[in-house]
Amino acid sequence: MLIHPQFNPIAIQLGPLAIRWYGLMYLLAFVLGILVLRLRLRQRQIVEQQWTRKDIDDILFYAVLGVILGGRIGYILFYKADYYLANPLDVFKVWQGGMSFHGGFLGVALAMTLFARSRRRPFLQVTDYIAPAVPLGIAAGRFGNFINGELWGRVTSPTAPWAMLFPDAAAEDRQWMLAHPGEALSRGLITVYEQTRGLLPRHPSELYEMALEGIILFVVMWLFCRRPRPLGAVTALFVMGYGIARCLVEFTRQPDDFLGLLALGLSMGQWLSIPMILFGIGLMAWAYRRRPQSPAGVPG
Repeated sequence: MLIHPQFNPIAIQLGPLAIRWYGLMYLLAFVLGILVLRLRLRQRQIVEQQWTRKDIDDILFYAVLGVILGGRIGYILFYKADYYLANPLDVFKVWQGGMSFHGGFLGVALAMTLFARSRRRPFLQVTDYIAPAVPLGIAAGRFGNFINGELWGRVTSPTAPWAMLFPDAAAEDRQWMLAHPGEALSRGLITVYEQTRGLLPRHPSELYEMALEGIILFVVMWLFCRRPRPLGAVTALFVMGYGIARCLVEFTRQPDDFLGLLALGLSMGQWLSIPMILFGIGLMAWAYRRRPQSPAGVPG
């Protein structure tokens, strides 16, 4: 079985200043986004919309605010509202973690609404332009989760070639063994647990998310954008594609210990992604019924 490398979360130590890998992954996410948007500037139909590098710089400013504020507020509201209501000052302790993609998504949507109004552009023209730049940023963020050794997956078979031991999950592994003695015996996990001194094989779900929500979704988005698409179709594909990818990966990801599984055995991440899928399907249908071609697509 594989063993999580246990990276040092601090990438650079400069006296009292510590630069963490997770922060660097956020920086990498925005850099990748800029590169993708600049590549799109070279394409004929994007040129026709008169996008400029100045627009990209302004988009980045709005996006950073949307991601950070939306991600933090979303985590507070969706995941630990009771805790932060009782400990309001902890809202500002962002170095302790606690960001929600779905909150960040809503934050960016609001930020792009403000940007679109400031430029007098249609909102969907803006989101169609930036959507292909988002998945690689997600991939960087998920790799940051893997470096931190957090958001690990559910217990899996010890014979699975991708099974990984997460030392930081030792407490949850012990709880799982106590709660599932029969399953542990039938799946041969007791021997593994003893041999590894208290660890269980788990899915490296952060890497699954990096692949599905990030790299694969980017490839699908880029190929889809090779031809002109109706206004809103590119945005719809991203919203729908992310929702599907997240729902699938959540079946292998360990639910948050303070929430567990919710109604119908689904996680919070899945319940937040289902509306994205439905909205994406609806927006795609609306876009193709309107039919006028948007210059947001990328020519082949």
